[in-house]
Amino acid sequence: MTNRELWTSVLNRVKPTIQKAHFITWFKDTAVVKNEAGVVTVGVPTMFAKGWISAKYNVKLLQAMQEIDVAIESVEYEVCARLSEAENIESPEIKSFFNEEDDKKVRKVRNMNEVVVKKGNFGGHISSQMLNNRYDLSNFVVGRENMLPHAVCTAVSDNPGGMYNPLYIYGSVGLGKTHLVQAIGNQILKNFPDMVVKYITAEKFVTEVVEAIGKRHMNKFKEQYRNVDVFLIDDVQFFARKDSSQQEFFHTFNELYDRNKQIVLTSDRPPSELDDLDERLKSRFGMGMVVELLFPDFETRLAILNEKCKDFEVLIDPEVLSFIANNVHCSVRELEGVLRQAVAESQLKNSVPTIRSVAEIIKRLNKAQEIIGYDVNEKSAKTYAKTSEDVMQIVAKYYNMTFGDLMGQDRHKEYMLPRQVCMYLIKHELGESYEKIGDGFGGRNHTTVMHACKKTETMLKKDVHLVRDINAIKREMGM
Repeated sequence: MTNRELWTSVLNRVKPTIQKAHFITWFKDTAVVKNEAGVVTVGVPTMFAKGWISAKYNVKLLQAMQEIDVAIESVEYEVCARLSEAENIESPEIKSFFNEEDDKKVRKVRNMNEVVVKKGNFGGHISSQMLNNRYDLSNFVVGRENMLPHAVCTAVSDNPGGMYNPLYIYGSVGLGKTHLVQAIGNQILKNFPDMVVKYITAEKFVTEVVEAIGKRHMNKFKEQYRNVDVFLIDDVQFFARKDSSQQEFFHTFNELYDRNKQIVLTSDRPPSELDDLDERLKSRFGMGMVVELLFPDFETRLAILNEKCKDFEVLIDPEVLSFIANNVHCSVRELEGVLRQAVAESQLKNSVPTIRSVAEIIKRLNKAQEIIGYDVNEKSAKTYAKTSEDVMQIVAKYYNMTFGDLMGQDRHKEYMLPRQVCMYLIKHELGESYEKIGDGFGGRNHTTVMHACKKTETMLKKDVHLVRDINAIKREMGM
């Protein structure tokens, strides 16, 4: 069995246990590069991929290998830049592990989300607002602060109209209320395909009430909302000071509740604090299960960022994610917003997100905010890249290696590439001579430095990953 055949067989075995997006993200451009004396060496394209795969998937990969060959005792990982090159033939084509049937199944599930409640003359097909299929109870990151709301939502999805009826979820903006309420709808449709689910925002409900009154279609409007099995309504605080809408919603609520139909409501405040709302409504909102969503702690915020990175199919340094989690204190929506901007900016500038670039994004969003762990007002040119040693420190940190490893004699690729990049940057950005650079690297010959610089220049013409790495390092240098 060749190395390629072994790796293909291993990936086919672990594929069912890993989500498709994650599988493509982490195993693209990977290969078995060595299989000797019971040790299999897996080549990966980047240092970050090496850390992630060895930490998250090592046990699965080893088990799969031992099922194929009992003589295999362990797995090691090695950064192989060549695997990212266009002419790479060692890695199996990652998309070949999925067939058209997989895609058809996904599309079929998505189509379940649009639910026709009733056909009629009032606005043509009267249907539920599209439930977004990306909102799912399984991808809602559960932490200490939101464990109860998530558990209650799961219980409602398993038994709509049961003991948690009505369910009232409240919390500040951007904490996941819409995610949970739509996830309930999606899960109920999976568990009970014949049920009729209606999701709408309170604002849209008010608009439809006004339209129905103006066109004298109130009977059709009432029929639309009172013939559902599950009624999900977002942002009920919007009913404040809208008397006709409050009255219509009150009667709709009573009708559904008396027939044991599930009602789920969300708001930014608890029922008792909904000013300008009919006392009868507030009383009904509070007569079931009331749960509060709180802002997640650091560990949960970090878990959310990691989950979003998988959704976006991007690799970001864990230190950068920790920096974002430390400095976003308002909402999960802002957390995702900072990450999205960082990813978009890195793609436009052909670099990777760094602490410095993320700090600038956060400062742009909130100029009054104090940045923890970075002085965004300090001039980068004065801070970084004054000397060759500054560049060495930045490169070593970027590649997650010690200063001694960078300066050492180890000729493995995971050490050679950063060393060559460092020499290249010192030469081209600081203008140091080959001789002086060689002296700084422990007395290396100037021809060694010259070779490193020329090799890096050649690789930059065809290796997009290296281009991004060097652009990111240059940004950290204040360039």
